[in-house]
Amino acid sequence: MTITQPDLSVFETVESEVRSYCRGWPTVFDRAVGSRMYDEDGHEYLDFFAGAGSLNYGHNNPVLKRALIDYLERDGVTHGLDMSTTAKRTFLEAFQNLLLRPRDLPYKVMFPGPTGTNAVEAALKLARKVKGRESIVSFTNAFHGMSLGSLAVTGNAFKRAGAGIPLVHGTPMPFDNYFDGTVEDFLWFERLLEDQGSGLNKPAAVIVETVQGEGGINVARPEWLRALSELCERQDMLLIVDDIQMGCGRTGAFFSFEEAGIVPDIVTVSKSISGYGLPMSLCLFKPELDVWEPGEHNGTFRGNNPAFVTATATLETYWADGSAMEKQTRKRGEQVEQALISITEENLADVKEYRGRGLVWGLEFHDKERAGKVAKRAFELGLLIETSGPESEVVKMLPALTITPEELDEGLSTLARAVRETA
Repeated sequence: MTITQPDLSVFETVESEVRSYCRGWPTVFDRAVGSRMYDEDGHEYLDFFAGAGSLNYGHNNPVLKRALIDYLERDGVTHGLDMSTTAKRTFLEAFQNLLLRPRDLPYKVMFPGPTGTNAVEAALKLARKVKGRESIVSFTNAFHGMSLGSLAVTGNAFKRAGAGIPLVHGTPMPFDNYFDGTVEDFLWFERLLEDQGSGLNKPAAVIVETVQGEGGINVARPEWLRALSELCERQDMLLIVDDIQMGCGRTGAFFSFEEAGIVPDIVTVSKSISGYGLPMSLCLFKPELDVWEPGEHNGTFRGNNPAFVTATATLETYWADGSAMEKQTRKRGEQVEQALISITEENLADVKEYRGRGLVWGLEFHDKERAGKVAKRAFELGLLIETSGPESEVVKMLPALTITPEELDEGLSTLARAVRETA
């Protein structure tokens, strides 16, 4: 594919240096449909990024777009703070009837603001309020957001340094397989909890991702998650599952913790909950934890009614029949895994490991700079993928759940070529 040099001057002169994704994909995107994006010169790109997991159902999904257009054309409420609206009621009813009740989940639903980090901040505040303690335990290589509370439970040193002040009241513990299976699960954590001389303040909660997306596609085993849940119950700590990127069907089931058979005390959801890429987040928690005073945690844009509309359409379209979407995602995941096996076998000396669940996968190389080179070459070949991990050493794949088998094969073939051509 021949790529002409796009006019990026206004971005480079007016927009802040903080911009990042656009540096890896130096073109100007103009439109997008399904799993395809097109730049203003007409070049086509297959999207294995899906808005960092915000577009699980593809770009401009026609069913969701129709629902949104119909709502806007009838002058439906757009901005509603936390007022009761028709759109919010319809969403809450769908969420309860299609997700919570079938899974026997008792959660209350809180709208904390439009982004994932808003939901995490609400979860941390609520846990501290309920337990009357300050400390929160997180895990190595975790990522929970860019606001200060979320950064305090995030592992990445580069992102933490951006805070500019000490990040306190958070304590990291080893994530699953951090010691390559040489140390018993939670041995260190539980010993610290029980030792009065350990210096660890009794935590209010533990926050965890079932699959660490930004941390390098590190997949927690179901038995590890069950042991963590049991530990939290024994030690009177709340369990918070951050399902912002791995929820909404990304790993197969709607909630990524379902496979482990656990019921977290608090769950954060964002990214693809609106289905259309519209800003929206939820903080879910057990009813007995709902100790908020009215207005104690609020935000101007927590009532994004167009997002409620597309979220409802998403649930009714893809999750009303129970398991069809889950089965499709698992099948597509098997397709990805087979391709990664082939890539690994072809590049046995270079590939360190592949790992993932559902439709989130990572490919790690011994050479930590290789992932960036692969992503760059993939872009030149018309494939959008990003890197993750503390040193950007993992190629990260997040295709839309609605991607066709043919599109998936096309992207995986392009990835294999990019790996081959960067050897």
